[in-house]
Amino acid sequence: MKISIVGLGLIGGSIGLGLVKQLNVKVIGVDVNEEHCEKALKLGLVHEIASLDKAIKESDLIVLAIPVDSIENLLPRILDRISDHTVVTDVGSTKANICKAVKDHPNRCQYVAAHPLAGTEYSGPSAAVEGLYIGKKNIICESELSSNDALDLVKRVFTSLGMSNDLMTADAHDRHMAYVSHLSHISSFTLSLTVLDIEKDENQIFNLASTGFASTVRLAKSSPKTWAPIFAKNKDHLSKALGQYIDRLKEFKTALDMENQNASVALMEEANDIKRILKKDKN
Repeated sequence: MKISIVGLGLIGGSIGLGLVKQLNVKVIGVDVNEEHCEKALKLGLVHEIASLDKAIKESDLIVLAIPVDSIENLLPRILDRISDHTVVTDVGSTKANICKAVKDHPNRCQYVAAHPLAGTEYSGPSAAVEGLYIGKKNIICESELSSNDALDLVKRVFTSLGMSNDLMTADAHDRHMAYVSHLSHISSFTLSLTVLDIEKDENQIFNLASTGFASTVRLAKSSPKTWAPIFAKNKDHLSKALGQYIDRLKEFKTALDMENQNASVALMEEANDIKRILKKDKN
């Protein structure tokens, strides 16, 4: 089986690492950045580099691992040109707009809308992590619009990477991602900006930053080129989430300004309930 990965950064590169050692799988890399192509070959993320034209002609599966706005633009053009046996999937962090872009495409059944829930704050081919997807979930949206063969192929590929597959509507996916993923990134970016605004002594930031601060701002090291399109494409759900987040921040500020420790304790005790929810993964 020939699998082409379009986009050889963290996500695409990590998929390549998980596939190159599998039997009867040839991994073809495609990227407009020549330096990324060279690094991907050197690091063993793919077996060979090819043009998009060649990848479309030769592939059994094409994986789009590029920014979500680029997926939305490129996906219809790829579906225009694929043969009857080729399946296309993507790994975008938003799904509704991508799915809408190909809703009425005659080859829609050969596309599977996917989102593997894994990643780090780093980017580029050098950031690829072997085993990144082991034990993680892959969300598939609008599965009813994909053919059984296409759906089966994509499920098998992600399962081979160590993932489980869950089904969800595109709108539900984007709504939940806004709350549990996209808002976390904006929070991290905002905390980083706030500290940089207030604390002008960089040495003190480095010397006094605790593990709590480091873990909270970890996501602020993420690529703006990746996340700006995600925020834009999921703006309605994310704006609503931000509004609620801002209201909660105001509650904490009011409690502090009024020297109301009981109110602060109440807010934190309410927040502690997250332990009960996250504990489910360990049961």
